[in-house]
Amino acid sequence: MESQRGTTMIEQSFDCYSAGFQDSLDELPDCFTITDPYISGNPIVYASSGFLEMFGYSKYEVIGRNGRIFQGPKTNRRSVLEVREAIREERDIQISLLNYRKDGTPFWMLFHMCPVFDEKDGRVIHFLGVQVPILRRPKPSGAGLNLCQDGAGCRESVLRCYRREVHSMSVERALSLASGSGLDFTGVDVDGPCDASDLEKRKSTAVIDNILTVLVHDGESTGRPVHGKRRSQPGTGQLGASLNISLGRIKQSFVLTDANLPDMPIVFASDNFLKLTGFSRNELLGYNCRSFSGMDTDSSSQFRIKECIQNEQPCTLRMLNYR
Repeated sequence: MESQRGTTMIEQSFDCYSAGFQDSLDELPDCFTITDPYISGNPIVYASSGFLEMFGYSKYEVIGRNGRIFQGPKTNRRSVLEVREAIREERDIQISLLNYRKDGTPFWMLFHMCPVFDEKDGRVIHFLGVQVPILRRPKPSGAGLNLCQDGAGCRESVLRCYRREVHSMSVERALSLASGSGLDFTGVDVDGPCDASDLEKRKSTAVIDNILTVLVHDGESTGRPVHGKRRSQPGTGQLGASLNISLGRIKQSFVLTDANLPDMPIVFASDNFLKLTGFSRNELLGYNCRSFSGMDTDSSSQFRIKECIQNEQPCTLRMLNYR
């Protein structure tokens, strides 16, 4: 039952896109995920085939889970906090992270995250995360170099002859090419730091741009345009992504309304409230709590609530509502 509810919420995450939206994403060869800050925990709602291949998980092991499952004992906590801060501030970030595959193998990657904004009201509806592996040499037995220890000069000399090819190819092709040249992504200097090259940074930016092009094009076709940059300021009553994530951690049934807007519309509904009432989040946000009233709802209870709101007083009562 819980699994079905999670699946339904994830499906509703893409209500703003067309029916063929996910098929368009499936055609992209790169390694990336999409998360939804309006679902508790900001879970992954889409993972590309390149991402699943790189991390060794199946789609069903990843969808609905938080990115924390890819962290491990040597993942730098300060770097994780920097990502959280970027989410809170609803901005882009490029940062090197040590993550772990399903089999426990650590590897360095460049993580590039950017928010996706609803062009109409300026709120963040998704976060797009691109993962580009940072090319490394295996740990030397005597002579030899660790790209992440010995730096930019060696890395650029190794990659220079591949620059054109790697820039235009998918993550899987880049992995294959690197393997053939004696480079590795695992097993060395897990304590870091490990800086990405300019090539890898350009790669992540190019992938972000490609995915945003798909999102923008699809949004235009459905009449609900999205963008990688905020085109308008969030309207009154729009909660920030960070606040949505924080509220989503509260495992109670509740809603928040905005008293500054006409008719006090709902601006947040918890997962447990959605489960209790049977509504989807899109069916509730922007609507008044009268949506739950019915023919046998006591009008005197409604009047008492209205009176307490006007007097800015707390109110506790029992009333009949409808799913």
